Amino acid sequence: MGRPPITLSDHQRSEVETLAALLNQEQIADYFGIARNTFRAMCERDPEVLAHYKRGKAKAIAHVVNGLLQKARSGCTTSSIFYLKTQAGWQEKAGIEHSGETAIEHKGTATIALSKMLDRIAERTQQIDGVADAPAEDARLEGS
Repeated sequence: MGRPPITLSDHQRSEVETLAALLNQEQIADYFGIARNTFRAMCERDPEVLAHYKRGKAKAIAHVVNGLLQKARSGCTTSSIFYLKTQAGWQEKAGIEHSGETAIEHKGTATIALSKMLDRIAERTQQIDGVADAPAEDARLEGS
């Protein structure tokens, strides 16, 4: 006769949500002092444990994404590019333009596209603010 399955108490189940924000399943198993396979089996047979684990991971990801978006909105180009690459499917493809003996200049397509998008946002902001008469380039230079 096999051993009865290990279960978590109600308190431990809710604790999984908090732990999942910081730890993976193997580390949570270590925290509870159970085998890693046992914790994975618990997640498979107890939908409540799995739900707590998923909710904890989702909350942590949402918190980090919120910080990333705040940085992107405040003008951090690196954060903007990272977000667009991971969430909007943007890719940076290397392209080299060369003519004659002049220096080679390289700009990734994501950087160029981001620059164009920022120009469009600046134009739209001017229109909303009622300053549609000023060219977008002049407004960008004033803000620099």
